Amino acid sequence: MRLSWRVIGLASALLAGALHAGALHAGPLHAADAAKAAVAEDKAAVLEEKVADDAAPPKKAETLTPGEAQAVDPAGQAPLDDSLTCLARTIYWEAKGADAEDMAAVASVVLNRLGHDGFPDTICAVVKQGVESKACQFSWWCDGRPDQVEEAQRYGIAKEIARKALNQQLKDTTGGALYFHDPAVHPDWAKAYRRTARTRHFLFYKPNPALAR
Repeated sequence: MRLSWRVIGLASALLAGALHAGALHAGPLHAADAAKAAVAEDKAAVLEEKVADDAAPPKKAETLTPGEAQAVDPAGQAPLDDSLTCLARTIYWEAKGADAEDMAAVASVVLNRLGHDGFPDTICAVVKQGVESKACQFSWWCDGRPDQVEEAQRYGIAKEIARKALNQQLKDTTGGALYFHDPAVHPDWAKAYRRTARTRHFLFYKPNPALAR
């Protein structure tokens, strides 16, 4: 759900650290940046597999660095066909106008679904699930609006959160949630699930074994 943008102090601090290691670019990639982005995408694919397979956390040499993450899709215009971009763009749009806690929680939901029963085993497939039937799991993906980024700084924050999530350095504050919604709405499906957490902008849920279908 796309909400209006507002300043978020904690998230800005996250981005400041990322930009110190590698500046966020607004223009075309130079050769060195393109090479860094390619390395980052390869690393992200391996990290994605580790999460899907519930493998041990990656070693430091295997993790994405802030500079590598920021080199991927610097202008927020690239097709969504790599795990880091799919995750970062989902964080950016689903938590539009929300704070760092909400953005991190959205990232956790995506990764919690990864490889889980009923969900795909890649981040991009998780994000795009339901598009064929026009019943997207993540509303921003098929709401008919452009998916390109509108605020470069905020997208940089989303990528930093995505980087930490893929590195398994992000604490899951959702309690293993697989679903979430805005408190302003009351979807019928929520009655069949157990609420696990609440942030300022979202309520989070996971299956309730007592109501299992």
